[in-house]
Amino acid sequence: MMKSLSETPVSVLDLSPLIEGATPADSYRSTLDLARHADGWGFKRYWLAEHHNIPGVASSATAVLIGHVAGGTERIRVGSGGIMLPNHAPLIIAEQFGTLESLYPGRIDLGLGRAPGTDQVTAHALRRDLGQTGEEFPQLLAELRAYFQPAVPGQRVRAIPGEGLDVPIWLLGSGGFSAQLAGQLGLPFSFARQFSPANTLPALDLYRRAFRPSEVLSEPHAMVGINVVAAETDAEARRLFTSHQQSFLNLVRGHPMRIAPPVDDMDEIWSERERAAVESQLRGSIVGSPDTVRAGLELLLEETAADEIMVSGMVFDHAARLRSYEIVADIFGKR
Repeated sequence: MMKSLSETPVSVLDLSPLIEGATPADSYRSTLDLARHADGWGFKRYWLAEHHNIPGVASSATAVLIGHVAGGTERIRVGSGGIMLPNHAPLIIAEQFGTLESLYPGRIDLGLGRAPGTDQVTAHALRRDLGQTGEEFPQLLAELRAYFQPAVPGQRVRAIPGEGLDVPIWLLGSGGFSAQLAGQLGLPFSFARQFSPANTLPALDLYRRAFRPSEVLSEPHAMVGINVVAAETDAEARRLFTSHQQSFLNLVRGHPMRIAPPVDDMDEIWSERERAAVESQLRGSIVGSPDTVRAGLELLLEETAADEIMVSGMVFDHAARLRSYEIVADIFGKR
């Protein structure tokens, strides 16, 4: 039986947006403020995403920022949505998240992706092997998971801290590879519907069909990420959402920029071709008044049978961003 919204955990995905006229320090203050509100409003998780060389995203040092947020909140789980595993040595990730779990026990999640989170030139600067095909990801994951196991006699390389700690690992994806791997390993899976709406149902189906019970899960557990911008009226929400649309438009043009203020009419900015490209990636977004957003979220839950929902909202004005998440919390009945 499908769960209702009130029965469904809801969480926050934050890229610590860097808006025009602000500094990274401003972004981090806003991130912590949102996290504290989310903690009080009953959100389950607060995840931060690894991206590099993107002017509008300040969450590149993701593990550091997770520590900042966890240290400034009380109950909410804090984690990565995600750490891009092939960008790092598994031992380093185990030590970082072992440290976080030691500092904030029972509150840290480790979500993992296999994309670089950037362009190819920057991926090379990260010392990433650009010839990777994705086939190495399962081996990197196995190595990382092994570091969290209790040490055995004669083990020469250990994650200290890390070994013996229970840091929940999620696989993240926007397609089928990680969905199938998560199912085969019996791990929870989070799908990025916020920028890959067309692949949502096929990936979730693949995950559930591939699922094998494990020590972690006895049955599949899927979370779906979604862009949500809520305001008092549909028109106000649509205007706020133009900041997010402009960000994707700049990516389409190959010139990423900081988060821009909202505009009254996107048709004055983009061409028909650009509009189609942006809307193909953002068409799953839920934007509108509380009633509109509620209807959209109910439909999302009905279509996906998600066990959890994770909301991302790229809004220029911080007060409006807080209000958007407050509306979401009210819709899910978490406050």
